[in-house]
Parts: sequence; structure tokens; C-alpha cells
Amino acid sequence: MTRVWDVPVHDSTRVRDVRVAAEHAAEHAGLDQDRTAAAALVATELATNLLKHGGGGQILIDTVDADLWLPGAGRGAAVQIAAIDHGPGIADLPAALRDGYSTTSSLGAGLGTCRRIADDFDVHSAPGQGTVALARVYAVRTRRPGRGDTGAPVPVRAGGINIPLAAAEYSGDAWACVRSGDHVTLLLADGLGHGPAAAKASTAAVRQLRHSAHLPPPELLGQLHTALCDTRGAAVAVARLDLADGHLDFAGIGNIGARLRSGDTWRPLLSRPGIVGAHRPARLPHTRTPWNDDSLLVLHSDGLPSRWTPPPVALLASLDPAVAAAVIVRDSSSAARPVRDDTTVAVLTPTPQDHQT
Repeated sequence: MTRVWDVPVHDSTRVRDVRVAAEHAAEHAGLDQDRTAAAALVATELATNLLKHGGGGQILIDTVDADLWLPGAGRGAAVQIAAIDHGPGIADLPAALRDGYSTTSSLGAGLGTCRRIADDFDVHSAPGQGTVALARVYAVRTRRPGRGDTGAPVPVRAGGINIPLAAAEYSGDAWACVRSGDHVTLLLADGLGHGPAAAKASTAAVRQLRHSAHLPPPELLGQLHTALCDTRGAAVAVARLDLADGHLDFAGIGNIGARLRSGDTWRPLLSRPGIVGAHRPARLPHTRTPWNDDSLLVLHSDGLPSRWTPPPVALLASLDPAVAAAVIVRDSSSAARPVRDDTTVAVLTPTPQDHQT
């Protein structure tokens, strides 16, 4: 089941909680002692940075598939650590990413240390809106794509952010991205309700995807319906990208939101009413649309407001897809709009050219 460590950081006592959560996540992911220590250090630095520069915020830690972008690289699982705040932002981000930089009386280890130690690291900061910093630590230490790593990177990247309702131990949402030959399939499942029973349903959907990623979306949803019959069911959306022909097929059942961007235009991709595993529509049409070099797909569960406003196009395309997902969540939430369900956003985007060479 999808285990997420959601730690609010509003005073120094929570920094230790973040470090302990990172250690637990590393154990869950099977990291060795050295890799666990790296994850704990990165998490500690990000939490400390939240207090010093963001006025506090939120740390989200979970485990993700480290081979999402480099299939066959053999890196196993990764610990993903995201720090999100609504603070003043970082005025000089390039300077803040250098070791030794500090606007306080600290040693300035912070973001520079995180970038150096983590296998993946990205940060976005906007004046008056806040900062999102994200790091991944793999079970196997490796270089970043495009910098001598093994394996051939695919021309798309996927990433996501999963936030359980009320900082629960398990999220009823789950997402996954799997490659099968020339096809890349992104799935997002929202188990009915929330808590462990909902997590069981969404986890069953991800498990079935790993066995059936070669199927087109309507057929895959049929397999998912059978796989989820012993659960309470889930809303599920499936998007399958054909890398050879350059088109995207989409189908969904239930209230998973989907938006596709091409150029400067966003369009919704519609699902049919129903519950996978319980009430399957008799007919399930799917949408086929071109996938271009500037396309970008966002899937989200109903914890995100349905009328969320996309960030600027150039911004989303330039970010790690998980950071893009976190920015969408951050900019769509506030104390005046409390979250009433698990919230997950998954993003599929072309890989920047400098990551493919």
C-alpha cells in the first residue's frame, strides 16, 4: 500500500521527526546504511531550510520507482523527499544552491548540500508564492541522466506528489508509470474513501498495471475491474503514450481529473462515471490525441480543486515532473480551502534535450 510520511514543519522539534521519517522510508525502500544516511541528511537539510527561509512548511516523503526514466538501470526503489512552503520565496536561487551560501548566520549547507548528495534534485521558487524543493536518493548511487548514467533514457518523464488526508499513514491514492516496448502508460487510482481499505484498492490497480502495461487503456481497465473486485473499488484513469507513432490514448472511470496541454492550449480528457471493481460502464470509449514535443499531461485525484489554474507553460516544462506536480498542489491550496480527501497529482512530460544526450 502507498505509504507516505507527511510531516508539518513549523518549529525545530519537527526536524528530528523528518529525519526519522526519512530513515523509515529508506528502510521501506531497502536502502543500505550509507544510502539511508544520505536520505536522512537531505531530509534534515530540507526541513531546516523550511524553517530558516520559508517560515515553515510541509515535508512529504515516500518511495518511488527509481527506474522510471532509465528502464533497466537496476536502481530499484528511491526515497523521494519534497519540501513545500508558502513563504517569501528565494530571491537569488542560483546563489542559494551553492554550498556555503546563507542569508542567516548558519553554515549555509542547505540546498547546496542536498543537490550534491541527492541523485535527483530540483527546486522552484517564486517571490511571494513559496518554494518547492525535491530530492531523490536511490538504493544504488548513480549519476543523473545525461551525465554518464547507464541505460538509455526514454523521451518522456513522469513524476508525482501524493498527500494523504489528515497526514494519515497510508494514502488511498496511488500512481505509477510503466514502459512496455514503445508504450509508456501513466495510471492514477483513487480508492473509494480513504485509509487502508482505499489504499488496498489503489495498490491493486498499480500491481495489475505492472502485469498489463502492454494493453490499450480500455482493455487495461477491463483487467483492472477484475483485479479490484475483491476491494471497495477505485476511480482510475489510464493514459498510454505510443512513442513510435506519437499519439496518446486515454480512458478513465470515475472522478480522476485529466488535462492535456499542447502548445498554449489545455484541454480536459473525460472519464466515464463508475467505479472500477464495482460498477463498470457497458461501453468505454477512449480518447486518442497527438503527442507533440511540447505536450504535457496532468492526472489528479479529486483532492485537488477541479478548477485549478495551470502554472505558466514554460515553467511546468522546465521542472522535474514531481516538482511540477507539487507546484500545482501548492498553488491550488490554502487554509481557506481545506483538503477533504487524499490528493495526488501525476505529470507526464517530454524529457528535456539536455537529459537525453
